[in-house]
Amino acid sequence: MVTEARRDAVYRAISEPTRRRILDLLADRERAVKELVPQFRMSQPALSQHLRVLRDAGLVRIRRQGRMRVYSVDPGPLREVSDWVGRYQRPRPGNANEG
Repeated sequence: MVTEARRDAVYRAISEPTRRRILDLLADRERAVKELVPQFRMSQPALSQHLRVLRDAGLVRIRRQGRMRVYSVDPGPLREVSDWVGRYQRPRPGNANEG
């Protein structure tokens, strides 16, 4: 089970457009930092800060490949977000706003 602090970290992480774009890129396949940098108008250290926020929230995994760090999405925390949002998308009996 995810703690409240971890859940808050996930929502803070995905609230920022650059981090959502990073997740979009990693959803296709894992990527090294050097593959991500050209996709953004920022320095490698700035991008690494965004990756750290994503990592601290549990949204990405890192593996070392030689000197490179290769990132991939960890879908677990995003599933929890989806499950929470889904609660509000289901029709409720007696809801006048349905349909």
